Amino acid sequence: MRFVQFRLLKDMIKATRIGLQKKSGGIVDLSDVLPNCHSIVEALGKLGGNGLIKIAQTNLANKETSCSKVQLLAPITSPDKIFCIGLNYRDTCKELGFAPPDEPLVFSKFSNSITGPFDKIKNPDISKEVFWEAELAVVLGKKGKNIEASEAKDYVFGYTVANDLTALDWHKKNGGQWLLGKTMDGFCPIGPNILTADKIPDPHNLKISCSVNGQIKQTSNTNQLIHGVFDCISFLSKFCTLLPGDIILTGTPPGSGGFAKPPQFLQEGDVVECEIEQLGKIRNQIE
Repeated sequence: MRFVQFRLLKDMIKATRIGLQKKSGGIVDLSDVLPNCHSIVEALGKLGGNGLIKIAQTNLANKETSCSKVQLLAPITSPDKIFCIGLNYRDTCKELGFAPPDEPLVFSKFSNSITGPFDKIKNPDISKEVFWEAELAVVLGKKGKNIEASEAKDYVFGYTVANDLTALDWHKKNGGQWLLGKTMDGFCPIGPNILTADKIPDPHNLKISCSVNGQIKQTSNTNQLIHGVFDCISFLSKFCTLLPGDIILTGTPPGSGGFAKPPQFLQEGDVVECEIEQLGKIRNQIE
């Protein structure tokens, strides 16, 4: 199942709605059967991943709305936590000449960084060194603490595509803390949907790529992950309680512009596309 958040183009209120995207591209609106849930995060919090899926299954045959009549939004908005894992691809560590980290290197973004899969993103006035990082994002479906890696799969609701946009100049400033260079407005486009975990038996064998203006910049496979999805979930759960709707960005493959020689940064008008096998593609223009 592919869960989405969307707006009807004719809706003057611009209400966020929850839906299922079918193979045809059409969307089954679930908002009427989820009257007390105004976002997927809220639905996951109240129903859990399995509960949300059960409701969706009973409404699969409902009328579809053409994708031409909707605006797709980020499938997750206002999560409690956005975790990010750095230096988590073997081929990235090789590119940079770094030893693979012994444990996940964790940083974070704030919810203001989330934007839609096809939204325009403003190049911030405060930075001239913004670059791309395609990533597999994990969406959690239930609450957990001190989770064993062998049980972590049960906590995954689904997977989506993310771009961990980064301002390299602010990545280096502020005492070496990464946060300000990672969490500017619009610096985490995600989508176009959440594909439920049952459709991805193994998240560690998916092709991942990023292009800028049609030129491939990153291409790899999630089989290069140093710390796999379930190991990351287990590690993070030792420190804080994980909640439904929390997101984990699992790292980026080689080719991100900030570490190219010479560095490559995004300019106004550039179009960035991040794609992961089975999950789809996000496309954002810099303005």
